[in-house]
Amino acid sequence: MLTIGEQIRKLREDKGLPLRKVSAELDIDQSILSKIERGERKASKDQIIQIAKIFNVDEKELLINYLSDKVLYELINEDLATEALQVAEKKIKYYKTKQ
Repeated sequence: MLTIGEQIRKLREDKGLPLRKVSAELDIDQSILSKIERGERKASKDQIIQIAKIFNVDEKELLINYLSDKVLYELINEDLATEALQVAEKKIKYYKTKQ
């Protein structure tokens, strides 16, 4: 199971693209992309969407991985994380029906 940063690095390396090329397409500094790939910095949702276009991969798949990482890093050290996620899932379904 890859983090979003690891997935981005794999996509880039599989295409044989250097950091500088991908970072230029994203209009960010090369060091920022490197930090995103290493998990030292978080990508934005817009950057994830751009990355999906650059590598011609499923945007939904990348966004799901991006969101799951956000949840993971927020809850990883919480003893009640699994139970909280179950409640959050119910709340999401409830609020979506109210919209």
